[in-house]
Amino acid sequence: MNITEFAAYAGVSKAAVSRYFNGGYLSAEKRQAIQKAVEETGYHPSESARSIRTHRTGLIGVILPKLSSESCARVTEGISQITAQEGYQLLLGVTANDPAKEVEYLTLFKQRQVDGIILLATIFTQAHRLAFDSLHLPLVIVGQQYPRYSCVCHDDLGAAYALTKLMLSQGARRPGYLGVTTQDEAAGKERYQGFLKALSEFHLRPDPRLMCTAQFTIDDGYTQAQKLLEGARRPDCLFCATDNIAIGAMQRCRELGISIPDQMMICGVGDTKIGQVAAFALTTARLHYKTAGMDAARLLLTQIANRETPSKILRLDYEILTRESTNRKPSETM
Repeated sequence: MNITEFAAYAGVSKAAVSRYFNGGYLSAEKRQAIQKAVEETGYHPSESARSIRTHRTGLIGVILPKLSSESCARVTEGISQITAQEGYQLLLGVTANDPAKEVEYLTLFKQRQVDGIILLATIFTQAHRLAFDSLHLPLVIVGQQYPRYSCVCHDDLGAAYALTKLMLSQGARRPGYLGVTTQDEAAGKERYQGFLKALSEFHLRPDPRLMCTAQFTIDDGYTQAQKLLEGARRPDCLFCATDNIAIGAMQRCRELGISIPDQMMICGVGDTKIGQVAAFALTTARLHYKTAGMDAARLLLTQIANRETPSKILRLDYEILTRESTNRKPSETM
């Protein structure tokens, strides 16, 4: 059934049908007539025809590192909550933490003629820069900042500083750092800078022997923690760039008989479910991932509606959650 046939069935004009499906003004009588006809026939206008008319596809591309990540899931939930209200559908591109695949999805989504893209970014390469320059689509970046584009990011430096300071204020003087690559501006570089800021405040110098990088996994947190724990000078507290890394490190400490938090305080970032139910509940920084997704979606929808909208940077706060993994009793502090 085409629009002409449907309009005749409903007893209204084609213009009235068009206004109905595009949210335009209609008298109550005509709206009821069209609604009744829709229920009886199941008619809906062709999406391809609507796309040609409105120059929009109703699709938004979301590029994310992995589906199994709690943080990615929360961001995507926030995006979906806002975009669904406006009738948009999401196309997900999962990169398995491969920056090259991010670039591939940018190109693919452009070819699919999505109305806009939300990128949960990891690191930026020259290929990213070239892809951005040729994109010509509304783009919002989550988790990182990039010039000329709207971004929603977290106070990674502040969170790392607050967590490290929390442990140092309880007497720790051999702080260890288990981070991620500093090519990652947020989780890598900014959290490292926050760690260093806290050390400086306590007049401590970073010790390269107590510092290591890991992948974003429990397994690698476990493996890399071993390198820090087997040395002659062992840390008495450990800042981990993510909760997953911290959980792996905590497990290795337990196997080596290192008492938590008496001999080793450990903290992470992310407030994951597993961190809440670990053998020693993990002290962490809660980052507002779902809010980030919602804010990113709102920014993108605004850009889709008006391509001339200036770019905007939103930096979200954090919340420190103090739990058993750093909760030394007063008599245990030095």
